[in-house]
Amino acid sequence: MSNPQATQDIWVDWETYHQLIERLIVVVDQSGWKFDQILCLARGGLRVGDVFSRVFKLPLAILSTSSYRENLGQTQGALEIASFITMTHGTLNGRVLLLDDLVDSGETLIGVKQHLLRTYPSIDSIKTGVLWYKTCSQVAPDFFVEKLSGNPWIHQPFERYDALSAQDLAEKRV
Repeated sequence: MSNPQATQDIWVDWETYHQLIERLIVVVDQSGWKFDQILCLARGGLRVGDVFSRVFKLPLAILSTSSYRENLGQTQGALEIASFITMTHGTLNGRVLLLDDLVDSGETLIGVKQHLLRTYPSIDSIKTGVLWYKTCSQVAPDFFVEKLSGNPWIHQPFERYDALSAQDLAEKRV
């Protein structure tokens, strides 16, 4: 991976990506903060939430959000938050760990936290965890792995699919 302090692009492979998730698990665990539920933001936080759910043996709740849609997902627009949270049973309550891949502008974390506290009054507290924290953000996450003083674009391993179609894959496999 490139120097995390630079403003140039950072390219992340699958192995590094999973190591970052594991490091975030250790950071959260060693903080001593106990949470009752895990909520991840889809799409970027899905893999992070999945691994946390498996390691901490807690069900995973998923909330879809979207703000990066244009220019192959590299241009931020208005934040959209899904009407419903997907979870196997019950509702959000207690201490919630909110996970995403990164905090960039901070608008998503701020907007989602406000939405959750307004919509789910039985939530006692929300703490946030991300792999990358860009210091240009309006808000600092409670837990993070890498603090980036610049504003690099982070190319995550799954982004290769943003520019592909099913037809592209079919042609590649023929």
